Amino acid sequence: MSAAPDGPEGRLRRLTTIWSRAVYPVTATSLTRAEFEAQLLPLAARLSRALRARSFDPGEARAVGAALVEAHGTDPEVLTRTLDCVDAYLVLYCGEDGPQDELRLRSSRLQHAMAAGYAQALRDRTLAEQEAVAQAALRAQGAVAEALHASEARFRAVFEGAAIGVSIADLDGNVLQVNGALLRMFGLSESALRGRRVRDWKHPEDAPQTWRLYDELVAGEREHFHVEKAFNRPDGTVLWTNLTVSLLRDADGIPQYQLALMEDTTERRLLHLRLRYEATHDALTGLPNRTLFFERLEKALAAGKGQRFGLCYLDLDGFKAINDSLGHAAGDRLLVEVADRLQSCTAAPGEMVARLGGDEFVALTTGPHTEQGVDELADRIMNALVTPVSIDGRDLLVRGSLGIVEGPAGERTAAEVLRSADITMYRAKSAGGNRAELADPEADARAITRHGLTTALPTALERGEFFIEYQPLVHLGDGTVRGAEALVRWLHPQHGVLGPDRFIPLAEHTGLIVPLGRWVLEESVRQARAWQEAESEGGKDRAPLRINVNLSPCQLTHPRLVQDTVDILERTGVTPDALCLEVTESALIGADDGLLKPLRCLAEMGVDIALDDFGTGYSNLANLRRLPVSILKLDRSFTRGMQQFPADPVDLKIVEGIVSLAHSLDLAVTVEGVETSAQAEQLRLLGCDTAQGWYYARPGPPENLHTLHLANATS
Repeated sequence: MSAAPDGPEGRLRRLTTIWSRAVYPVTATSLTRAEFEAQLLPLAARLSRALRARSFDPGEARAVGAALVEAHGTDPEVLTRTLDCVDAYLVLYCGEDGPQDELRLRSSRLQHAMAAGYAQALRDRTLAEQEAVAQAALRAQGAVAEALHASEARFRAVFEGAAIGVSIADLDGNVLQVNGALLRMFGLSESALRGRRVRDWKHPEDAPQTWRLYDELVAGEREHFHVEKAFNRPDGTVLWTNLTVSLLRDADGIPQYQLALMEDTTERRLLHLRLRYEATHDALTGLPNRTLFFERLEKALAAGKGQRFGLCYLDLDGFKAINDSLGHAAGDRLLVEVADRLQSCTAAPGEMVARLGGDEFVALTTGPHTEQGVDELADRIMNALVTPVSIDGRDLLVRGSLGIVEGPAGERTAAEVLRSADITMYRAKSAGGNRAELADPEADARAITRHGLTTALPTALERGEFFIEYQPLVHLGDGTVRGAEALVRWLHPQHGVLGPDRFIPLAEHTGLIVPLGRWVLEESVRQARAWQEAESEGGKDRAPLRINVNLSPCQLTHPRLVQDTVDILERTGVTPDALCLEVTESALIGADDGLLKPLRCLAEMGVDIALDDFGTGYSNLANLRRLPVSILKLDRSFTRGMQQFPADPVDLKIVEGIVSLAHSLDLAVTVEGVETSAQAEQLRLLGCDTAQGWYYARPGPPENLHTLHLANATS
């Protein structure tokens, strides 16, 4: 066998490569194989030198064996593969040209020395590791003992010093340990408490699930539970607690004990009850307030099938006058006395009385037979108010208006029931007071609709929901159209087209009639201008059309009536004589000069003033001379008898007299409500000037102004 062809250094590296390939797979090292091979190269060099040394030194081989252990080659396979590699390749690559037999003998001795060094190093390493483990175990044992002692000390400190009550019991419910806070909470000695069993602490106010949760815990089916629980103290008082009970298991997970933590919430509960009472009761009378009443009412309305309710809503009549004349202190004493009387009226089961605020009270009765019960309750309430109340030596007569609502549970909400009762109560008050009224669904619906229209009015004008229809004014002499009356309509999103009788009274009540009336005036005058321009472009030689606009009493008293009218006429370019403002006769009854002044100013400008609904206000006919009017609009009630032939002779005489009087005062006469040709002809013969009504045309869009039907409107 010949040596490798390269030099000594190359052969040494070849030996190292073979060695690393054999040993690396069984070495517990984090190095790469190349890094591991570099670590073996100096060891191979030492073996090469020991092989060729003049005298044999086993120390080098033992050092190489120990180095293998240091390189984490602790697997026995490492030594076996190393010895095989040395035996096969050390002499081949490192023996050069020396005597082969002697080199092989020395290689054998080097292998024995390597094995001895490897074994000694491995033994020393094992002993060192065992010593380290033993020392670590001793340190850990000491730390555990020290931690256990500290833990027990901390637990004892927490157990004894805790502000909440702590107790430990076995799974049979025997109390084993209690802390000082728990003793103070119960007012018992430790021996007395430790002799108790957990189940001895049942209380009538325990929640239904309390003891079910407890049974699950001691059976190991749950780890903990939390409840609010009451306990009886030896002195007869009740201890309220927030109770948390936890299950304690041993190291193997087997349940051993139960741990109870109790927080004393007695004072907090009493404070809560006090605050709850104050929040749900009236401070003056002590009666339940609106909040508690709504809770009871909602509960009654949520009752099962067959249950009913009855509600009486009471408002004292004239209470404000008592407050204003005798003072609020007297008013308060009156309210307290009324509350006491009402309380005595509702002593039966299922009845209660509450104060909603001010001088408003409400009584509730519940059960399966409230139809008769609520009537009896209302009678008791009204009878309770009959006896005068003595305040500061004065006997005050107490009267009240009562609204009654009765019905089955489950059909209405509490808010709907109370709203119905409130509406009914105000209906009783509007009828003169000191009476009771039973709720009427139709009346409720009308009131609710009226309220809805009232609240929708302010935004309706902004949204452009109003529009104007025009009814022609026809000259009775030649049958031509001389103008039109502007009639405002409301296109409501839900209710459709509403006539002025549905919303004008509401607008007057809310004050919206002023901006609405101003809008109607401006739109109508603009339409009059459009008609004039159309007549001029068409080359028709007709008398100028006049627009009639109604004025409400609120508009009459508005300080800008004259200025607004002037501004509108100037902006539109319409002359004053094309405008007629209609004012109802009732609005001018007893009118002083201050009220008439703006009308006179407008009349002096050329604006016609018409006295609308003439004959319905019972005014003194002599007052016509002082009113700045130029037209009388005769109410339809005087001409209804002329719709048939022959006409009612009395109506003929009345109308003839009014027309004669008006003409003698230089006043024109317009008749409204003309519905038949006979009626129109008779009015023409009597000398009336103009007329309007369904015989001529119903109110319609402006383009239909000259379209007259001339058909009887009555059957």
